[in-house]
Amino acid sequence: MLLHGHRISTAMRRRIAEHPDPAIRDAHADFVRTMVERGVPMGIEDLIDAYGRPPAELAAVSDPKLRAMVAETWRDRPIAVQLRLLTDPDPGVRAAATKAEHPGVPPEYYEHCLADPAVRANVACRVPLTPDQFDRLLATGDETVLHAVAGNPHLTADMVARLQDSTDPSVRVAVAYSRHVTPETRNRLLALVEAEDAAGSDEAALALHWTPYQPSWLRDAPLAERLTYLDCPHTVFRQILATGRDLPEEAWQRLDNDPDVSVRRTAAHRPDTPPQFLLRLIRAHGEAAHTRPLLVDHPNFPRQALRDFVDEPNPRLRLLALKDPELPVAELQRLAASQESYLRGGVARHPNATTGLLERLLVDPEPTVAENAAANPALSRVGMDRILAEAGL
Repeated sequence: MLLHGHRISTAMRRRIAEHPDPAIRDAHADFVRTMVERGVPMGIEDLIDAYGRPPAELAAVSDPKLRAMVAETWRDRPIAVQLRLLTDPDPGVRAAATKAEHPGVPPEYYEHCLADPAVRANVACRVPLTPDQFDRLLATGDETVLHAVAGNPHLTADMVARLQDSTDPSVRVAVAYSRHVTPETRNRLLALVEAEDAAGSDEAALALHWTPYQPSWLRDAPLAERLTYLDCPHTVFRQILATGRDLPEEAWQRLDNDPDVSVRRTAAHRPDTPPQFLLRLIRAHGEAAHTRPLLVDHPNFPRQALRDFVDEPNPRLRLLALKDPELPVAELQRLAASQESYLRGGVARHPNATTGLLERLLVDPEPTVAENAAANPALSRVGMDRILAEAGL
């Protein structure tokens, strides 16, 4: 199933296409169709490959699950296709067409979409609202719609003021992050939610720690206004401030020493971060694997320090040593003996791995480690032929 597309050579694709077993010939297409039926997101290239039709045709097929999948994954679709999806008879397709910010909804369709229960919340969080539309959305009594409206970045000061007395934790957080509230109001609203969180409210915990809201408007504020948030007691504002690239040196020094590591990580992504600060930050706190690019990939990171991580007691730091493409084989062998499968998997992907080391990892009890070893270009032709023979290919 994984042997398809650009992951394999033309010759291998031909061998699979000509294989006498239809289960092998159609494995990837069958897998994609099963995922579509179950509603599991698949990339548009996978859909094209599995169904053998261009995306514009897939967007008009009779199966609403497939149309919805195309609407969710084909982000650069033409406006004509988007308009057809916005008026699709199936509500799931319409919802999928408005799930992401792009390609978006044309202004002439705002009213239509805000009146459609299937897409109302998806659209209410993004488009400019008239006072009448704002009133009608609040009147629906739908919590999901209320949360969407509260996070709309285009709300006027009057609209934000209308939401300030809400007892809903998510609405309070969204209002607190608005550009239209005073610091006193912001502190009061967030203190209320924090107190509810401390008292055990799940809704408050979600609103504080899993919120989709951010004060994104701060990124575009004038420098003088942004600098007033250096002492903001709410971390998210300092995080947004640290994404800037035009701050004075004294501001960077403050952010580099911020009490919250997430702020220090954000500041460290600027182009001129000092090498020793990057190294110190990683040694103290490791990498944030979900954030790209990694700090260890920063142009200023001292690459000569990478192999020193082999001796770190923290296995997540030892993993960073594998970023050195010339890591000696002796060090690779040490890491290959690790208990952590992700370390062994990293060795299996390493360009400096020897044939002997890869053949050892081919029989690793963790399947992903063996798969990584099998996919390593450094594996000998003899080893590759043996794998294919054992698989009957």
